Parts: sequence; structure tokens; C-alpha cells
Amino acid sequence: MGFCVINNIGVAANYLISKYKYKRVAVIDWDCHFGNGTYDILKSNKNVFFSSLHQYPYYPGGGTEHEKGDHNNVLNIPLPAGTSSREYFDAYEHMLKKLKEFKPEFILMSAGFDAHKDDPLCQLNLESRDYYEITRRVLETTKHFCNGKVVSILEGGYDLKALAESANEHVNALLEFN
Repeated sequence: MGFCVINNIGVAANYLISKYKYKRVAVIDWDCHFGNGTYDILKSNKNVFFSSLHQYPYYPGGGTEHEKGDHNNVLNIPLPAGTSSREYFDAYEHMLKKLKEFKPEFILMSAGFDAHKDDPLCQLNLESRDYYEITRRVLETTKHFCNGKVVSILEGGYDLKALAESANEHVNALLEFN
């Protein structure tokens, strides 16, 4: 069990597929914790690409690179404590390559901001401005596939100043894209 009681992003992905008949929905999770609930819900859905970039080993456990989903539809990117922005973006490029190969029609973002260097729960070292770049790169990579069909769901962030700054950077990237 992670932090979620109801997994909003898992519900949203399944709803998009069942109600609106999307064939390729991508869920990108950059919360510091492995999206174990999302993984459990989506790992057997061939219409979903799920990627989680997270600190490892860390609560709630799981999220190794060997957990690939039932249809090789999951890309976990476990990162060690102390990961810098540069190291994070090196790993992020690998995810973007897989995302581009998937060609999503719709993007769901589990937008967690607890990988910030000031967050008291995690030991990753992202800066507030990095969240602008994280968002911008996803949008740029997928603009030819999903035509602006993007939903972002706030997931985490436990230092209020860092959360406010990082969420603002994320929203700025979303606004610039449209």
C-alpha cells in the first residue's frame, strides 16, 4: 500500500479506454515514490504505457526495472538517493524515447513534486525549475500524437515552498504548450 486510497490516475486511464475508446493512453509518474497502486491497476492493460521515475529503494517498495507489466507496457526507472537534476534528466530521456515509440493518444501525468531537493520525505535533488522542463519535454515529445490531450493530477510534495514553486513551473509549461 502506498499513499493512495483511490488511485485517480488508474481510474482515469481505464475510463478513457472504456468510455472514449482510446487505444493508447500513457501515464507518466514522476512522484518520488514508486506508483505501486498505478502499476497494479495498469500492468495488465495493453492499451496503457506506464512509466514511474522514483527513488529506489524507498517506500512503498517495488518499482524495479524488471517489473515490465504483462505486455511489456511498463517502464520503471529506479533512481538512487542523491540523484541530481542532470542524472534525472539522463534517465528521463530514456523514458521519453519509449513514450515516443508508444505514440500515446492521451497523456496522464502523476505530477508529484516530492523529488525536490527541499522535500523532507525524499532524497532526490530536483530544483523547482526542473519541473518546467519535465513537463515541457513530455508535451514536446507527444504533441504529434495526442494533440494537447493531457491531464495532470497533483500527487505529492511536502515542503510547501518547494511544492508551490514546482507546481507553478509545471503549470507554466502546460500553459505555454497551449
